[in-house]
Amino acid sequence: MRNILGREIPEYIQGYGEVEPFKGAFASLGQVVKKPVKLESAVPKQEKLLDSIRDALQKCNIKDGMTVSFHHHLRNGDYVLNMVLEEISKMGLKDIKVAASSIFPIHEPLVEYIKTGVVTGIYANYISGPVAEAISRGQLKNPAIMHTHGGRARAIEAGDVEIDIAFIAAPTCDTYGNINGVEGKSACGALGYAVPDAQYAEKTVAITDNLIPYPACPIEISQEYVDYVVEVESIGDIKGIVSGTTKITKDPVGLRIAKMTSELIQISGLLKDGFSFQTGAGGTSLAVAAYVKELMQKNNVKGSFAAGGITGYMVEMFEEGLFDALFDVQCFDLKAVKSYRDNKKHQKMSASMYGNPHNKGAVVNNLDVMILGATEIDVDFNVNVTTGSNGMIMGGSGGHSDTAAGAKLAIVVTQLIKGRLPIVVDRVTTVTTPGETIDVLVTERGIAINPSRKDLIQKLEKTNLPIMSIEALKNMAEEMTGVPEKVELYDEVVAVIEYRDGTVIDVVRKIKD
Repeated sequence: MRNILGREIPEYIQGYGEVEPFKGAFASLGQVVKKPVKLESAVPKQEKLLDSIRDALQKCNIKDGMTVSFHHHLRNGDYVLNMVLEEISKMGLKDIKVAASSIFPIHEPLVEYIKTGVVTGIYANYISGPVAEAISRGQLKNPAIMHTHGGRARAIEAGDVEIDIAFIAAPTCDTYGNINGVEGKSACGALGYAVPDAQYAEKTVAITDNLIPYPACPIEISQEYVDYVVEVESIGDIKGIVSGTTKITKDPVGLRIAKMTSELIQISGLLKDGFSFQTGAGGTSLAVAAYVKELMQKNNVKGSFAAGGITGYMVEMFEEGLFDALFDVQCFDLKAVKSYRDNKKHQKMSASMYGNPHNKGAVVNNLDVMILGATEIDVDFNVNVTTGSNGMIMGGSGGHSDTAAGAKLAIVVTQLIKGRLPIVVDRVTTVTTPGETIDVLVTERGIAINPSRKDLIQKLEKTNLPIMSIEALKNMAEEMTGVPEKVELYDEVVAVIEYRDGTVIDVVRKIKD
């Protein structure tokens, strides 16, 4: 069958089940049901502290076929996923499903567990490195299921993803299970992605390298959801939190894109008191923030909030009084960790509060402007940030689809050509974010506005900005690179891409090496 975007999707996928096709970004909104939270009551004087991860696995009655979950606030410095799966493997368990909010290159040991059948399923919002390559080559028994950040929270709360044991990498934890991310040698800041896991898992285990006497203060994840506590030597390397660029680009092309984007934002009329903003941690995205900062200072604009994974640059804008508050689901660098610890207006948000479409209001719904990246974008404004043009998994939505749906102005910034390949194509290899939620594409060669945004077109067509159709940008790129050959893939589905509402927006098929 084909979904509303014309993507060919099997009606049934082995290892996934029956498919509900994507019907539109807002088609599923309405009354929803969340599954009940089941808790096992603790009795007075009951001890939660255990000696080892194996003890915790045994206390939780782990069995073949169970689902274990992890969060990624330590990003490419996380040790906990590897430690737990090593113990699971030693216990001889099989057919384990891993529900990790994101998977990074440091999780390479997972590849061997996939090959030996210890792990047969993966849920994640973002996957990069050796695990992504293994999945792309069809080595995982069942298709990986890829969510958005808000979609993962929705799936857990709805019972679509049922977690048997949640393992929380806890930078600080007391003996009764109160957790925070702002103290200890592994302080990583806000723990927003771990919140739905802690609340909805059958069992929750805190793994910490900073065990302190009761009570831990402040408390981010409460003792009421934690069954057991295990102390280990180290839960991770905080240097791995900064994986990828978090510095403003110095590339003239990137700066040109950023300059035009900031001008576009000003002309849109959104850059006024109460302005709300989110941008990624890439060099061009941060350059947009730098130009927006100049405009806010010049025009004496006081913003309401900035949101997302917070970087040190956004902290600087906040500390200079350009925003009244920060909403933080995870910290992208150590400056953000310090700010979150020290400033009460630098607030945490759970993954559900951040982007879940099936609650009474996500933070993304209050965004004025969101700056997004793209691996590919097609003439219908559909964006791919999940696979490369060769079909290899190299990322995932994260908050891409959530913020695009919520923001008043969702802007994709990218160079027109990368690696000698055009970024604008007839049809993206994989749809991550539907074109109906993308408003503008800004490249160094020109700006394309989604035809549905007639209001923006009217505001911008009389300016000096190089406004053109997205087809013109595609033709311009192809004149420089030639028309790329269509990638050939096997029919086998290796990953299912769920939109934030749980419908299937696309699938990833096995690559041909």
